[in-house]
Amino acid sequence: MRNFLQRLMIGRYGPDHLGTAMFVAALILSVVFSLIGFAFGSYISLALLGIAIFRMYSRNIPARRRENDRFLRYYAPVKAKIKKRVSAIRERKTHRFFTCPGCHNTLRVPKGRGKIQITCPRCGERFVKKS
Repeated sequence: MRNFLQRLMIGRYGPDHLGTAMFVAALILSVVFSLIGFAFGSYISLALLGIAIFRMYSRNIPARRRENDRFLRYYAPVKAKIKKRVSAIRERKTHRFFTCPGCHNTLRVPKGRGKIQITCPRCGERFVKKS
């Protein structure tokens, strides 16, 4: 069975970030539409799932790569912001986060140090805050 699947995927594009996002979106839409009782919604989620499967088995690799690159151009900054927020929430007990008034860079400072002078490593701006 494994050899069959390996031979099947030779020369095909395979899974990527856009395909994974389409699978997840199809699953979420399917659940949401079934909860609210929107019958036409199941066709929308099936169409999205069909497009994702088509992309995975496609032999037009340059076109699929361009589509994925276009998706990543918008997805990567969103993912970075979410990752930064999750990290800040996870470290909220041990660190405080400040924004540099000069370059708007986010700076992480240990909690419980009292009033300290913070120097931004990017622009060199100095400011005093309570940690």
